[in-house]
Amino acid sequence: MPDRRLRDLIAHALADLPAGPILVAHSGGLDSTVLLHGLAHADAARARGLRAVHVDHNLQADSAMWARHCAAFAEQLGVPLETRTVEVARAPGLGLEATARRARYGVIEDMLAEGEILALAHHRDDQAETVLLKLLRGAGPEGLGAMRTLRRFGAGYAWRPLLTLPRATLRNYAERNRLLWIEDPSNADTSLDRNFLRVEVLPRITRRWPEAETSIAQSAQWARSAADFIDDEAERALARLQGLDPSTLHYREWLHLPDALRDPVLRRWLRSIALPEPTQFQVAELVRQLGEAGEDRQPCVRWPGVEVRRYRDLLHALPPLQLPPLDWSADFTGAALALPADIGVLRLIALDAHAPAPLLGETARVRFRRGGESLRLHGGAHTRELRDLLQEAGIPPWQRSRLPLVFDADGALLAVADLWLSEAGAERLARVRARLDWQASAC
Repeated sequence: MPDRRLRDLIAHALADLPAGPILVAHSGGLDSTVLLHGLAHADAARARGLRAVHVDHNLQADSAMWARHCAAFAEQLGVPLETRTVEVARAPGLGLEATARRARYGVIEDMLAEGEILALAHHRDDQAETVLLKLLRGAGPEGLGAMRTLRRFGAGYAWRPLLTLPRATLRNYAERNRLLWIEDPSNADTSLDRNFLRVEVLPRITRRWPEAETSIAQSAQWARSAADFIDDEAERALARLQGLDPSTLHYREWLHLPDALRDPVLRRWLRSIALPEPTQFQVAELVRQLGEAGEDRQPCVRWPGVEVRRYRDLLHALPPLQLPPLDWSADFTGAALALPADIGVLRLIALDAHAPAPLLGETARVRFRRGGESLRLHGGAHTRELRDLLQEAGIPPWQRSRLPLVFDADGALLAVADLWLSEAGAERLARVRARLDWQASAC
């Protein structure tokens, strides 16, 4: 039977857990073997609905045997287990270990039911390793807070009930209950950072400071509390600073935030609009450029997948934009016209809901800005420079070159996207009872 310390720990953790069934990630190693055994002997866990998953990465010659071992152990405990196989393709910028972890969590997230709780076997030694790794990589409070006992994950939660126990306690438990587990040979590979810390560094630290792992875990708890406080403050600050367009942020107020808030607000903003986060260097460069650039400049900082630009009082975050070819043009009849550089589609829409698709009658020509364009607005008394209209409307400079312009056969400007019409453009659309519609891509 499970020893009392681990049994009591699991019982208390289950009592504080949100309602929902439990899915145990079972690798076959010591840690997950102990976790699955302990939960299988907890009536409260079984009452919720208990099952397990083993992910076979196909990275070891014996991986199929490991899968069979896990299935047999789960069957012995009376716990349903599903084996999933993944192909681990090395991702750019990630090592094999990180790529395998991403693939493993991806497949588990896909199978997690709504409200289901993924039980993970991380323990106090893992927490100490994580804190040291984060420290060596220059992490702030969020990183140094390391692993949470409970956090949202996919449709449910990720739960680490053993996080306060040292690995020695898990080994004693396994030996006392005569459990069999798999030793992954890759755990001895000290070319991997985590293994190097586990094998070479932490033993020397704990010989000198026997309570080191406890102290590191305690520091992680303090950092986690600080990170949670900062996260709450960042959420409130972002609500104040985000523009009406979610992809904008009031840059002056952002610059004036305390140092501890500026970075978290930026990252929370980017996550909210599904854009990649920057490195610390890129954040520092953005702060520098915003602080040094004059009001007449439009500073821009880029990193893979993102451009952050300033225009007037706002920061704009957007995916990298393609510029249309200067010499591109196409005939426009009113039928849907696909524009280059992922700029969208231009078409006519009938004013009468049940009317057939309208056509212009006289072919027009579509191109993009080349400079010097002007038009007399429908209802206006004077000819206006397009440049002035764009500035008055506050359209950011990087969007101006992506606005489709419609010209007649003589080169007179009829329409600027679906924003403005000339007198002649309005007359032509009125004759065919249509309006111009530009389905723009994000910019």
